[in-house]
Amino acid sequence: MAEVTVTRVLRFNAAHRVHNPALSAEENAALFGKCNHPNWHGHNYRLEVSVRGPVDPRSGYVVDLGALRALVEREVIEQTDHRNFNIDVPYTRGINPTTENVVVAMWGVLAPAVAPARLVRLRLWETENNYADYHGD
Repeated sequence: MAEVTVTRVLRFNAAHRVHNPALSAEENAALFGKCNHPNWHGHNYRLEVSVRGPVDPRSGYVVDLGALRALVEREVIEQTDHRNFNIDVPYTRGINPTTENVVVAMWGVLAPAVAPARLVRLRLWETENNYADYHGD
């Protein structure tokens, strides 16, 4: 049976401060620059959720993309949109909320929830020029 990868794109807005508490204020400022601003900063994020699986012969779908959208909105977007990754979002508590760390944390939430399809890639766009991919490696 053919396996296909399908992708759903969702958008949200969130704030964060990239900061390592193990470093001094000077080290944080040198390492993270304006992303270390103590009063936070925000982004208009774009999340691409790619799942893979067999094409269901009855529906012709790997997964209903509307159902996938609803799942991602419930599990990730509603917890994240117009929130602060450092203090408001349960799945990012205790991590330095770089795009890399956030996309890995999102994977932990979404991978078990997409069955019977398999999550194969999350791409989190922080800006129109910067994104991080995670494949569950």
